[in-house]
Amino acid sequence: MPADISRVPPPDGLRRIAVIGTTGSGKTTMAQRLSERLGIAHVELDALHWGSNWTEVPPEVFRERTDLALRGDTWVADGNYSVVRDMVWGRADTVVWLDYPLWLVMARLWRRTLRRIFTQEELWSGNRERFAAQFFSRESLFLWALQTYGRRRREFPILLGRPEYGHLTVVHLRSPRAAHAWLAGLVTRSAGSAPATAGRPAPR
Repeated sequence: MPADISRVPPPDGLRRIAVIGTTGSGKTTMAQRLSERLGIAHVELDALHWGSNWTEVPPEVFRERTDLALRGDTWVADGNYSVVRDMVWGRADTVVWLDYPLWLVMARLWRRTLRRIFTQEELWSGNRERFAAQFFSRESLFLWALQTYGRRRREFPILLGRPEYGHLTVVHLRSPRAAHAWLAGLVTRSAGSAPATAGRPAPR
C-alpha cells in the first residue's frame, strides 16, 4: 500500500488541478464534477490524444494541443499521459489521485465499457468502443488496466516526490466514499468563499 500523501487544500487553492488514476478509476467523472462545482474549464487529455479511427496523434501535436488547452488560469485536466506530464503537473497546483482497489476499478471499467458498446456512445474524434477490441484483442482496456494498475501505484508516489513537482498539493483518495466526502467538503466550504470563483472562465 502506498504511503498516505494526502494534503487537502481549501477551495481557494484549487485553481489548476490534475486528476490521475488507473484506467477505469473515474478520472473524467471526477474532473467533470470539479469543473461544475468550482466553475473552471475541463480539459480531457484523451480528447487531445486520439484522432479518428483510434489513431494516436503525433507526440508533438499532442503537446501543442495540451499547451494551448492549459494556458488558462483555472482548469481541471484528467489523464495519465507521460508525454505531457511535465506540462500538466508542472502547471497544476493540485493533483487528485484516485487510488481505488483493483476489483472496484475492474467493475467500473466493465460497466462503462458495456454501456459504451451497447449505446454506441461517441467518444473523441468520432470514435466508439468496439466489442471485439475490448474483449478479444490486445487493445483491451481490461488488459491495459491489469498491466498498469500495480505499476502506477508504485510510480505515482515516486514521481510526486520529485523536486520539480514539490509545489503540488496532493489529494490521495483511496475509495469512492472518500472522494464523495472530499467533494462534499469543497461544496460546503466554498459556499462562503465568494472570491474563489471570481474571474474564472465557464466550463467548456
